[in-house]
Order: sequence, then structure tokens, then C-alpha cells
Amino acid sequence: MKQLLSILAAFSMLGASAVYSADKVTIQLKWVTQAQFAGYYVAKDKGFYADEDLDVTVKPGGPDIAPAQVLAGGGADVMVDWMPSALAAREKGLPLVNIAQPFKSSGMMLTCRKDMGVNTTADLKGKTLGVWFYGNEYPFLSWMSRLGLATDGSSDGVTVLRQGWGVEPLTEGQAACVSTMSYNEYWVVRDAGYTPEELTVFKYQKEGASTLEDGLYVLEKNLSDANFKDKMVRFVRASMKGWKYAEENPKEAAAIILENDDAGVQTEKHQVRMMGEIAKLTAGSNGSLDPADYNRTVKVLMSGASDPVITKEPSGAWTHAITDAALN
Repeated sequence: MKQLLSILAAFSMLGASAVYSADKVTIQLKWVTQAQFAGYYVAKDKGFYADEDLDVTVKPGGPDIAPAQVLAGGGADVMVDWMPSALAAREKGLPLVNIAQPFKSSGMMLTCRKDMGVNTTADLKGKTLGVWFYGNEYPFLSWMSRLGLATDGSSDGVTVLRQGWGVEPLTEGQAACVSTMSYNEYWVVRDAGYTPEELTVFKYQKEGASTLEDGLYVLEKNLSDANFKDKMVRFVRASMKGWKYAEENPKEAAAIILENDDAGVQTEKHQVRMMGEIAKLTAGSNGSLDPADYNRTVKVLMSGASDPVITKEPSGAWTHAITDAALN
């Protein structure tokens, strides 16, 4: 009799699970699995998404993956992107909307060798500078325009070297400066043997050229769907819980990243260090976009003189509807 009851109970549980299933959400990351995206991996690992009845798939990015294209093609519900590329895409016809902003500060930098003659921005003239593309070039181009430096290789400007995802152009002397993030490539340069005294670092934040990075974006049309909005409210709430946990527990967050690094390319030392730097950028944000930060970003992007990143003030490019419901 007990055996029969056990079998019946098992079938009952199977039936319940067949009826109920958590809502599926797919997030497309801007880059590969690393501490830059710790909040999402932590939220999944610690059960924060499950607590919100969500079944979340985290899709890593890479050099051949354009998050906006993935989103537009239906391969993801939400994506991580930098605001310059998101606003540029919106102006070109892809209606992306920022629904949350976990990153408060910018980690973008231009790291230069002093022995190649770079000590101040005035020294950039005539130099070769490594620049990331795929949307990452927008803040750089805006900054150069404000400095009055052409980017066409002319004698009165700078020569742009289309930088890959390494720092070899700097270490091998092909460029005087390269693009770096405070939490990643800068430390690769340091690990290559360069001391802080041998480097000149221009932080976009300090140069007044910083723009918002690593926000959460969705397609505008989906926000008219009440069920989609509800999923995003729960997703943002759980994600921000993951981010704050990661800030407070950097070593554990780094360990979770390593567990999810299917490519096996990350190291504990690098990820712990990266998480410490990332925490500086997410600090001060509860996930809600600060309109002042948005306005600063738009101003930077429209200050490109004859070659602005966007040509007109965006409309409808962000909303507080999701964070207001998720965080209040």
C-alpha cells in the first residue's frame, strides 16, 4: 500500500510540473562570460531568478556576435549594450529601449605608453591609437571631435588602428595608445610588465567623454505586451539582487563566473580582480537610469561636430516603467 501511495504521489508531482513551468527569459550579453556580467550569473546561481518564477538563459557574446542583431532576430528577450551603440541603432531604425541601468560609471579608458611620447591629450596629435569598433568606437570618435583631432590619419589628427580584443598593438609598439577597460585590458597591459609610472591613462569619465555602459535593452514593441513587461520587472528585480550580491561577495561571484566559463579561458586571479573593479562601476546604481547620466551621454554623442554619433535628440529611448515596478 505504501509503495502504491509513493507511486501515486510521484505521478502527482510529475503532473504538477507538467502544468507549471517558469517563464523563460533569454539575455544576450555584450561579450564573453566574465565578471563584467556577474550579476546575471549570480542571480541564476543563487536562485534569485527562480524565486521570481523565471527560467533564464544567459547567452555569452563574442567578437562575431552583435547583440542588437540577436535581439532584433528574436534570439533574445533582453540584451546588455552600451548606450552609444543602442542610440545609434535606434536612430537607424532599430527601436531599442533602455529598461534598466546597472552600471553607474564608465570603465572605458585609453591607455598609452609614455615612452612613445604621450603624457597629455595634446600629445595624441600625430599618434596611432588603437580603437575598438562594433559600436565601441562612438565615445572615442566623439571625444576626438571635441579635442579637434581628425581621425582620418591626417597630420593634424590621429591615425586609428582598428584594434582587436588584445593589447598587442601597444605592447609591440604598433600604437602609442590602445582602448582598455579599467577592469580588463588595463590589467593585461600591467601583467605584460608595464608599471603605472610607465603609462598614461585617460579615463573617459574624467575627460568628460564618458557614456553609459552595460544597460539592459529590449525592443520597444515588446513593452506593449503586459506579460513581457511583467517578466522584465521580475528579471530586473532579480538581476539587481544578483548585482548587489556580487558587489558584496566578489570572490564568490568570481567563482560563479569560472563555473560558467565553458570556454575555460578565464582565471581566478583575473576574475577576482575584475569583479573588484566592476563593483566600482555598479556602485551607486539601484538599476534605475539616472536621467542626468542619460542627458550627459546624449550630449557627448551629439557633440561630434560634423560627425556626431547621433544627429538628433532621441525620443522614447528609455523608460522607468520597469524599474519603478521592480524596485519600489
